[in-house]
Amino acid sequence: MQHTSHSHRRRSVLTIAGSDSGGGAGIQADLRTIAAHGLHGVCAITAITAQNTRGVSAIHGCPAEIVVAQIESAFDDFEVGAIKIGMLASAPLIRTIATTLRRWPDVPIVLDPVMVASSGARLLETDALGALIGDLLPLAALVTPNLPEAELLLGRSAAIDREAMPAAAAALRRLGARAVLLKGGHLDDDTLVDLLSDGNGEYGFEHSRLAVEGHGTGCTLSSAIACRLATGMSLIEACRTSCDYIHAALRGAYRPGRSALAVLDHFCDIPHVST
Repeated sequence: MQHTSHSHRRRSVLTIAGSDSGGGAGIQADLRTIAAHGLHGVCAITAITAQNTRGVSAIHGCPAEIVVAQIESAFDDFEVGAIKIGMLASAPLIRTIATTLRRWPDVPIVLDPVMVASSGARLLETDALGALIGDLLPLAALVTPNLPEAELLLGRSAAIDREAMPAAAAALRRLGARAVLLKGGHLDDDTLVDLLSDGNGEYGFEHSRLAVEGHGTGCTLSSAIACRLATGMSLIEACRTSCDYIHAALRGAYRPGRSALAVLDHFCDIPHVST
């Protein structure tokens, strides 16, 4: 990892997401990932959750005007090279954030459509799905759903299996997404595949399944991709190397709580990145 001098203005990555008081996902995972990539992390907190590795016990949404003020504050002072969006919770907040971000159309957005926590708690209000699809998908350079999230976005009752992943990714692009990284972690196979579809082709990134129940993997992956896009890496390379990074971070995962959920080692070795 290369480090810049004190006189150099280090590029920033903005994460717009919820706070995880247990430290494994959300803003906490995002900022650790950004720091691990040698970039400066700035944030707009959308919700405060009371949670640990065993579950979510309370959620308090932040007022839209406070979220917007945080976003504007980031752009007023920092060189924001990319944006990662996670937990948004409500339709009004989604629409407000979309309206705000249209002021910076050249900054790539990685949208992680967070709907359900690892513990099973629902993090997106039912009426917010339409706003997520209609207002945010068209703004994103990349959307990174797992298979259950893709099923919700597409309104499907049948589970998406490995064979159906290319068609599901294409259907998500028809909803307005410019590119889709469909994550295959919910497949039962020993070899997992994450599928990138960008309209020009499909690219599969395969890894062996690890015997780890990871917490915050989606947050970490989307943040890592945003970091790599901020450094000028192509979308394909950003996705490929970020999937490698997640696999390495899972290998070093540890269990800080009493449940089986493990927190990723965000500061594992991450090649191919420089500031």
